[in-house]
Amino acid sequence: MKCRHCGNELNLTFLDLGTAPPSNAYLAKDDLKKPEVWFPLKLLVCDKCWLVQTEDYANREQLFTSDYAYFSSTSKSWLDHAKNYVEGISSRLKIDKHSHVVEIASNDGYLLQYFKQRNIPCLGIEPTKSTAEAARQKGIEVVEEFFGVALAKRLKENEKLADLIIGNNVLAHVPDINDFVSGVAELLKPQGTVTFEFPHLVRMIEGLQFDTVYHEHFSYLSFTTVKQILTEQGLKIYDVEELETHGGSLRVYAQLEKTGRNEETQNVKRLLNKEEHLGVMSEEYYQGFQEKVMKVKHDFLSFLLEAKELGKRVIGYGAAAKGNTLLNFAGVTTDLIEFVCDAAPSKQNKYMPGSRLPILKPEFLEECRPDIVFIFPWNISTEIKKQLLSSVGQYTKFYIGIPSIMEL
Repeated sequence: MKCRHCGNELNLTFLDLGTAPPSNAYLAKDDLKKPEVWFPLKLLVCDKCWLVQTEDYANREQLFTSDYAYFSSTSKSWLDHAKNYVEGISSRLKIDKHSHVVEIASNDGYLLQYFKQRNIPCLGIEPTKSTAEAARQKGIEVVEEFFGVALAKRLKENEKLADLIIGNNVLAHVPDINDFVSGVAELLKPQGTVTFEFPHLVRMIEGLQFDTVYHEHFSYLSFTTVKQILTEQGLKIYDVEELETHGGSLRVYAQLEKTGRNEETQNVKRLLNKEEHLGVMSEEYYQGFQEKVMKVKHDFLSFLLEAKELGKRVIGYGAAAKGNTLLNFAGVTTDLIEFVCDAAPSKQNKYMPGSRLPILKPEFLEECRPDIVFIFPWNISTEIKKQLLSSVGQYTKFYIGIPSIMEL
């Protein structure tokens, strides 16, 4: 396989999680009678541009289907994050009713709704029908299509250039990252800004966040590599922020190299130096991760087996992609975790891919009063525990599994 950015032959393996079905391919009851498609789940590292990437087996149409079940608005903390972003960026860039905002991978309108409330013209680009329809119900205009240069040129011809382009948790989701970034440069006004948010590879490695690996994530991004990709497509990063979302993310601010007017902040040089010091551009940096991941898997299984022997009732919470990666890597099924509860109606009454754990409404926790609630989306585990405390017994304990088995 060749690197999806620079075309270099890939020979360095970073992580091998065996095989798994697509993490968001939730099953209906009738699907339980059918075989599932499993793909190898393996990460390789390019030793030229240092882009970490999945080995190619599944295409984007197989992963981002019309009934895509991930709705961003399910998490209150993520909605708060989006609202704070809109307030901050509108002030910083003087975005107002005369501006045009475009969000790529706009999902269910979780973010653009706040621009709309400010009467700021905005457009969402979202390829999955289920979430696009939810955004339209909020009154948001949506182009239901995958983004790239071809779509950017059509929007440009229709005078849809953007003062601000937003790409939250999408840069890692695109198989052709060069075409995607080139499309952003095509759609941006001469003095416009694009902001990208994405999980930071450094934080993934430091926190053993291997459960963020799934087929929908084609790339795992360091700041050094992202800067190189954007530069080659005519975009210059002028600022970067380190965020706590999704276990540790970056928000980069970029402009057109030739026409942008923002001065580069010290944050850019500081983070580049940090990654250089860590050795992000060396083979040694990626060695040893597999062994640490195997220990997490074994500890997870030991925890569940011990609970089983003690007769404790274990319920999962959060039918998240993270949970699917962990469950399928460890080979856990209903013999160790009875079912999973989730607040998203799009997932309820379905089954987790691979493990086939039933997904029920959170109200079921009140009936079963479990001994242990295992929270899979550890990045919002504090929020979830707070929501559930009144629904479970006083002796119920809450646990997460990343970076290790930990009681909350």
